Amino acid sequence: MEASLSFRRPSSSPSSFFSRSPNPLRSLPDLDAPKILSFPMSWSRKRCHISAEMTVKSALSPDSTTPVDLSVSPRVSSLKPSKTMAITDQATALVQAGVPVIRLAAGEPDFDTPAAIAEAGINAIREGYTRYTPNAGTLELRKAICHKLEVENGLSYTPDQILVSNGAKQSSLQAVVALCSPGDEVLIPAPYWVSYPEMARLADATPVILSTNLSDNFLLNPEFLASKINEKSRLLILCSPSNPTGSVYPKKLLEEIADIVRKHPRLLVLSDEIYEHIIYPPAKHTSFASLPGMWERTLTVNGFSKAFAMTGWRLGYLACPKHFLTACGKIQSQSTSGASSISQKAGVAALGLGYGGGEAVSVMVKAFQERRDFLLKSFKELEGVKISEPQGAFYLFIDFSSYYGSEVEGFGTIKDSESLCRFFLDKGQVALVPGDAFGDDNCIRISYAASLSTLQEAMKKIKEAIGLLRAPAAV
Repeated sequence: MEASLSFRRPSSSPSSFFSRSPNPLRSLPDLDAPKILSFPMSWSRKRCHISAEMTVKSALSPDSTTPVDLSVSPRVSSLKPSKTMAITDQATALVQAGVPVIRLAAGEPDFDTPAAIAEAGINAIREGYTRYTPNAGTLELRKAICHKLEVENGLSYTPDQILVSNGAKQSSLQAVVALCSPGDEVLIPAPYWVSYPEMARLADATPVILSTNLSDNFLLNPEFLASKINEKSRLLILCSPSNPTGSVYPKKLLEEIADIVRKHPRLLVLSDEIYEHIIYPPAKHTSFASLPGMWERTLTVNGFSKAFAMTGWRLGYLACPKHFLTACGKIQSQSTSGASSISQKAGVAALGLGYGGGEAVSVMVKAFQERRDFLLKSFKELEGVKISEPQGAFYLFIDFSSYYGSEVEGFGTIKDSESLCRFFLDKGQVALVPGDAFGDDNCIRISYAASLSTLQEAMKKIKEAIGLLRAPAAV
């Protein structure tokens, strides 16, 4: 005799972002449909190992009646899947299914990798440069990175203070894991890149979210920072230009933050500068490690994905004092080891294009600025929308909260950023990212890493969709 057990994925699953929606999603598999497993009645509940979230932890192997423990680490269970990746994957699936969705969710330049960089990678393959490299990266690339940091950022490093990794995300994760101990706190200004809090959790540290305001261009208030620092504070994460807001920290504000940091000997800074070259005048980039007394306590993360349109090449790097770098290198040596030899040759070519990437990068930045200006003008024409003008990166982080409570025939109520983004997908066929993924539920993120014509079409669809909204009833 057997008993059937029905279970679902938790509602917070990334697939649930779309699964509750009506068309155009009916053609996709229902990832949240109940799954049925059968178990002998003689089994006790304890042997089933069912968690509070109804996640089945035990099942039968295909060739025996021996239960298989399907549990995963509590550390991993505590992580939230990346909503940006989930939405991007869902939008891609819709496109592949024939639904003409405009994808403005991913943080990926729409340009091809510059020809000189691509040719360097091709030549590396042709010349047999396809072996393992040193764990920290080739000496050639690390020397080139040192030169770049000195010339462009005013930072002095030696090759043994550079760790080349498979993207800036890996560099950031290794830094957090290497620096933080259980019980430590990681200070993270919000809105934040979706992965920062999860990296802290992977290190058994506690993410402490520091709220900012749109009226302050989402920049961290130094006095508020000071009020949140305590003996548990181990790491402050700064991202400038910012994902998701596009805000750029002016040098004076960074100096005020540095004045606070230097009062706390245990507090270190992770400075994520991956968008440094995608910046719009009159804004200027300042590396946090270049400020007085900050070199010794700053870990600078950068890479090639954004400015050089090399997302698929997977190449980033960390620059910091050797003691910290050695710790990060240990993690890398026992996980991925060195980055791709081919990508590293391409990275050398990228850094050889000239100051700030030369003409190849400036052409892309000019296009990004044109797209930004178009979207700013278009969204400012919409009633009830609040927006902070981004000075870098390629995102708009727009406050749509005035539309919350609106009713939509055939859809329901717009309750929050997630339901608003589902609405734009269903009614406008435009994929955007809800702001709650970045720590601010009032906003949604729009990536303008798409052609101007694509953005014009997306804007048309968004405006048409907004026209379907009925204002919330007066209270």
